[in-house]
Amino acid sequence: MEAENIRPKFNFFTMFRDGFRGMTLGKTLWMLVIIKLIIMFLILKPFFFPNFLNSQAKTDEDKADYVREQLINR
Repeated sequence: MEAENIRPKFNFFTMFRDGFRGMTLGKTLWMLVIIKLIIMFLILKPFFFPNFLNSQAKTDEDKADYVREQLINR
């Protein structure tokens, strides 16, 4: 009787592995998403979002003081 109630254990890894294997258009779309993320974070980020705080202060204490002053004065 107990053999009827036994269900196989649910495994997220095999679910996603089998899902990605069965994709056709999805693989192309995932590759496009990954390429866009690489472009955004590795190429565009250093140019459009430089580390401004390092140019204002050198030590961590000076950086904290600069941020504190900016928050209070605004």
